[in-house]
This record gives sequence, structure tokens and C-alpha cells, in this order.
Amino acid sequence: MPWELLVGVVALVVGLSALVVALVVLRRSRRPTPSPSRGDADAAARPQRPQLAVVVNPSKASTRRAIETVRRLAGEAALPAPRFYETTVEDPGTGQAREAVRDGADVVIAAGGDGTVRAVAEGMLGTEVPMGILPAGTGNLLARNLDLPLTDTQEALAVILGGVDRSIDVGRIRVTERPPDEEDDDDTAHLFLVIAGLGFDAAMVADADDQLKDRMGWVAYFLAGARHLHGRRMATRIAVDDEEPVETRLRSIMVGNCGRLPGGINLLPDASLDDGVLDVAAIDTRAGLAGWAQLFGEVVAQGMGVQNDLPAKIGRIDHVKARRATIRVEDGEQAQADGEVLGRAIQIETWVEPGTLVVRAPA
Repeated sequence: MPWELLVGVVALVVGLSALVVALVVLRRSRRPTPSPSRGDADAAARPQRPQLAVVVNPSKASTRRAIETVRRLAGEAALPAPRFYETTVEDPGTGQAREAVRDGADVVIAAGGDGTVRAVAEGMLGTEVPMGILPAGTGNLLARNLDLPLTDTQEALAVILGGVDRSIDVGRIRVTERPPDEEDDDDTAHLFLVIAGLGFDAAMVADADDQLKDRMGWVAYFLAGARHLHGRRMATRIAVDDEEPVETRLRSIMVGNCGRLPGGINLLPDASLDDGVLDVAAIDTRAGLAGWAQLFGEVVAQGMGVQNDLPAKIGRIDHVKARRATIRVEDGEQAQADGEVLGRAIQIETWVEPGTLVVRAPA
């Protein structure tokens, strides 16, 4: 019937846009604004001619252009010549950031997409040296949640030189791939700055075609997500902090440090980068495409501060704040951290590390 076709098209376009764009090419709109005294103190303590270090992903044409802009603007400002550190496949930015700190950088700039920013942040934790960001990706999610300029390198560099230093939280996720009675040697605690997830969101990331991603950007994830619209709901056991575990069925569960997304959507409207907790979002839909359409409506409404508490919803997203959350599923599901696929997992453990990363933010 025509109306069924219309519902399907609308659900596919807008429902997936909310989640797919959100999570891969993935704070609160009312974030605290640093006081003038804080900015004055930062400026007074900061070197007048700071040594800039730029960790750059050389594979991106946009970052190559950013390098030339940084060189030119540093020269015009009579700053020391910036030092550049190129990422590699083996080391996407963590080692380079640590090297830059050892070399005496006053600020280390991540020039690239969300993956480069995440890798550089890993190397900056606990150093007290601020990380600046020159956004050069598709999503630029952390930059978006910090209200940084997204498309103008000159404006972004102005923030790096004249902004304030802000301590933010980071998240960690540990993935268990095997049942408890089998040995699992991987004890890695992966960093995430924006969102980690288990289920539908991670499956979309895992199934996206690399060539399509190069040609079409986030649309590749949209197409991958369409294949999972009618996937099964996962039997899930969720434990947050010291609360009793809850058992339910879900499409996806996400743990976020911030939630502002492209298109003006806020997946986690109460999340803040510096509140010392993570925001857990449990997502479920029923009734096929209509459920996804209702879910999209709920995401848009909550971003506008409107809560839908009707009991008979077929698409819903429920929130809780926690310092630590452990999620277990009956069968293995894909897991992701800031768009990096971590593999299939029967359990993820997530926790917050408060205030461990210093970033250069707008004054």
C-alpha cells in the first residue's frame, strides 16, 4: 500500500540518519562557559611564543592543506616553526603525541579525523599539555562537542592560540570475546572520547564498505545499517555502578561521553564532557520500520528538551548516568569505540576517567 511504502522510506532515511550519522561520522548544548578569570589565567600562564606540534594524518588531502595554513599563520604570528609528526598505519598518533610532549611542545595539535584525535588523546592523557584540534574528517565529533570551528583552519588555529584549557573526561571500554569459562587474553582498555557501543550501531560500522566510505563518506554506513533494520533484538544484561543488574532485549546499547551529532541532533542531551560520569543509552525498536521512525522522533524531541513518556512506544531510547557500566549479551555482538570496530563481544565493561585530558577550547 502507498502509505506503507511512505513509512518505510521515511523510517529508512530519517531513522538511520539519526543513528548512523550520529555514531560514525558521529555534550551538551548548554555546556558550562569558562569564566573570564579562567581565560585570563590561562593567557597569563601561557608562553607568549608557544611551540606548536602538529600530529597529522598524511593520507588526507585536507590535512596537507592544513599544514600549509599552520606554517603560514605561525610565520605571520612570529611563532617558532611548528613541528610536524606524521601518523602511520602502525601508530595512528599515540606515539607521535608522546614524542611531541617529550620534545617540549606547548600544545599538541591533532590534525585529522576522529580516529587521529582519539589516538593523539591517548598519548596526551595525564600530561597536562593541552591538545588542540584542527578538524579534517567527516564527523569531527569531539570538535563539534567542544564548539570548535569545523571548516575554517584559520579560525580553528585562532582557538588553539587564544582559547582556554579545559580538562575533560575520557571513557574506557574493555571487550570480552569469550565466555567466562574460556580464557580471554585481551585485556586492552580502549579509549573513547565520544561514544562506544554494542549491537546495531557497531554492526553498521563493521559492515560498511571501505571503498564506499572513501567515495561517499557517511552514506556508506547508512547503506550498511539498512541491512540490519530487521535484525534480531539482543538479550542483554546491564549493570551500572552498584545497582542490581537489569535484563532486557535491545537493538543497541551505547555509552557516551558527549552526544551532539551532525544535523543538530543530540543523542545524549544530558551528557557533559566534564561531569565525571558517562551516559548510557539503551535503544530498542519493534514493529519494523515504524519503530525506527518513532525512535527518530524521540531522538529529535529529546534534543529539544521534550520527553515522551507514553508507555506503548515501539521505538524508544532510555538513559541512565553511571561511572561504570557492564553489558553482557547471550550471543556475540559487534562492539565499537568512536567508530573503530573492536570485534564481536559477549561482554563490554565501560568506565569513566574524569578530567584526565586537557583540550584547548574556545574562550
